[in-house]
Amino acid sequence: MQRPEAWPRPHPGEGAAAAGAGGSAPPPRAGEPSGLQLQEPSLYTIKAVFILDNDGRRLLAKYYDDTFPSTKEQMVFEKNVFNKTSRTESEIAFFGGMTIVYKSSIDLFLYVVGSSYENELMLMSVLTCLFESLSHMLRKNVERRWLLENMDGAFLVLDEIVDGGVILESDPQQVIQKVNIRADDSGLTEQSVAQVIQSAKEQIKWSLLK
Repeated sequence: MQRPEAWPRPHPGEGAAAAGAGGSAPPPRAGEPSGLQLQEPSLYTIKAVFILDNDGRRLLAKYYDDTFPSTKEQMVFEKNVFNKTSRTESEIAFFGGMTIVYKSSIDLFLYVVGSSYENELMLMSVLTCLFESLSHMLRKNVERRWLLENMDGAFLVLDEIVDGGVILESDPQQVIQKVNIRADDSGLTEQSVAQVIQSAKEQIKWSLLK
């Protein structure tokens, strides 16, 4: 699949700043105010992706820049975002100079975070791909219990969608196909993973009975 490009929004004042610095600003496009210039296009559209439970606790998270350099800062941000979004019907929020799209499923909240000038449709395509890929992997049980039992697979799904902030894939069928290929290459087919998990459960059960 062809990789999607970022669709940046204009930042006010950039043209005037360039002219004041001695450089000649490019002429505005037709219909644009003279003081507006478009942000330089960038592939690095995603700042973070995280999944919280219905109490706002982190289950899965990946950050792709240094906006929140420490885990503590990240979790404070996640809690603030959860408090702002958990009781609303909207799918888009603007918080702390960032654009956030989100979706709830039973006892989970899925979030994709971009810059304030990022296109909401691009961010939403990532969120939709993540949800549908997880839904396929978890057999439509996109909820806390099944996510925790398949966390390795969830990280593989996310890595196939976003890498270093760059959107790699937005088609869930392609994502699942690539995840299956990676699992096959590592020798961990779906059946063998299930067998390992069942064996571990049996060992724990017998150890408790001793």
